Amino acid sequence: MTEYVNNHIHTTYSFSPYTPAQAVAKAKESGLITAGIMDHDSMGGAKEFIEAGKAEKIAVTVGFECRVRMEGTPFFGRRINNPDQVSVAYVTCHGVPHQHIDTAQAWLAPYREKRNERNRKMVEKINDTIFSGTGLTIDFERDVAAISMHNLGGAITERHITYALAQKLFAYAGKGEPLVRFLTDKLGLSLGEKQKQSLLDADGPYYDYTLLGILKSSLVGAFYIDAADECPMAEEFLMFTRSIGAIPAYSYLGDVTNSVTGDKKAQQFEDSFLDELLPWVKNAGFLALTYMPTRNTPAQLQKVMRLADELGLFQISGEDINSPTQGFKCAALELPEFRHLITSTWALIGHEAAAGRDVENGMFSRKSLKETPNLRERIQKFAEIGRG
Repeated sequence: MTEYVNNHIHTTYSFSPYTPAQAVAKAKESGLITAGIMDHDSMGGAKEFIEAGKAEKIAVTVGFECRVRMEGTPFFGRRINNPDQVSVAYVTCHGVPHQHIDTAQAWLAPYREKRNERNRKMVEKINDTIFSGTGLTIDFERDVAAISMHNLGGAITERHITYALAQKLFAYAGKGEPLVRFLTDKLGLSLGEKQKQSLLDADGPYYDYTLLGILKSSLVGAFYIDAADECPMAEEFLMFTRSIGAIPAYSYLGDVTNSVTGDKKAQQFEDSFLDELLPWVKNAGFLALTYMPTRNTPAQLQKVMRLADELGLFQISGEDINSPTQGFKCAALELPEFRHLITSTWALIGHEAAAGRDVENGMFSRKSLKETPNLRERIQKFAEIGRG
């Protein structure tokens, strides 16, 4: 019987329809045996997530996602794994020892504030360009911040802005055919047939998230402003995460031809230079590699797993969940080639438990590396701790 796991669930502390407690309950309801919180630039929901795990009797793991600047690396000027910007990469921090949740939240706080400075400018840009001549406006505090958990330490993301934009479009153009005409004729969007049909179904479930996904892939570029100070340098991220006994990971995206989630346009990312990138990832100090088994081709996944094995990178399954249209259960875990991701999830949970007592007990501490230098053996050892 397959054990279903997921280590990359967003909550209302970044963008999601689920509070931390609701996310855990949904994970349990969906048949998961473990769940992991992974919010952008925030650990504000981690403690609620942990308590919900205890209540639901489901193993949980906590971490955060952020973007890092790649200045001073061979990949400066390249589009790595970020659809919106070159020279900036998405990375994750897994297995944060619970005594350092507040430490991580404090470290992320100034980056959230810097991000909000840019968020305000992007809202202004929408009002000055996209909404010019329509009489529509977005108010940052009333329409964007109000639908976030900013006041409780959550992050405000482009999805919050895009969701607020979608609500304004509903109010102005309605749904169905009028909305499609507005998007194509007034905003100049080129909609695919599948996108048109989904918008024409005005009574379809999660209609607002359908529009959000379309706007995210087609319109964000019209108001996006490059991120800078809100992103730590890669070495700063690595230094901090390793100092608290967490596990820094590079997030593999891979070239996109047909977006599974409907929120990414066809675009090339790191595949053409992956043989150069992943050795750098390892040498820079990243300890793990995350990827999504249902959102890449078999060829992409085979190469990623082979390189991770060769380089000794800990492999973590992270199926990004931020919409009610996405299922929590990763069916790919039923396949033999991905079963190791179940074991690695239990090892991640074991690491978090051991490092929670003392960071020197963590999976990648000097002590653990000396006692069990072989990564596969160490994964098995910590998986037993996690299952225990």
